[in-house]
Amino acid sequence: MNRFVIAEPNKCIGCRTCEVACVMAHQSGEEEMTLQSFQPRLTVVRNGKVTTPILCRHCDDAPCAKACPVNAIVFSHDSVQVMQELCLGCKTCVVACPYGAMNIVQVPAEPMPGTFVSHRMKSEAQKCDLCIGRAEGPACVTVCPTKALHLVDRKVMASTLRKRQEQAALDLASGAKF
Repeated sequence: MNRFVIAEPNKCIGCRTCEVACVMAHQSGEEEMTLQSFQPRLTVVRNGKVTTPILCRHCDDAPCAKACPVNAIVFSHDSVQVMQELCLGCKTCVVACPYGAMNIVQVPAEPMPGTFVSHRMKSEAQKCDLCIGRAEGPACVTVCPTKALHLVDRKVMASTLRKRQEQAALDLASGAKF
């Protein structure tokens, strides 16, 4: 099972602190944050009564990875990662993702060999990478003021499953009808 971050919509207040933390976690120290560089790898969605961040679920059978024509989306570190050096920005993964967690962003491109053009842009896929390499784990989870975001791994999933099984057994024992 891959790790992933899950949100509790009933706790989310829509403050977008998670988006800011995401951008800050993926920004090099010398970059200035601008409207163009503000590209979080999650999106807070507001819809009537519900506010919640949409994040990659790091699916075990990842449709985005299956759809990628150049195999730029791979399984690594118990998660689904995008290898930017291979990504073409073709948007196939965006169409394949059932959660709407993939984004295509514009980033500065390396100049082509033999040219001096330094202002080229490149499209690439971007999604939650669980802040791989960040010792504290996903930045969004650690900054959420209402604790609406949780990192789910094998241990958490097994505990949740066990609690639900115990509750189901109690419901059956108390004569709950189906």
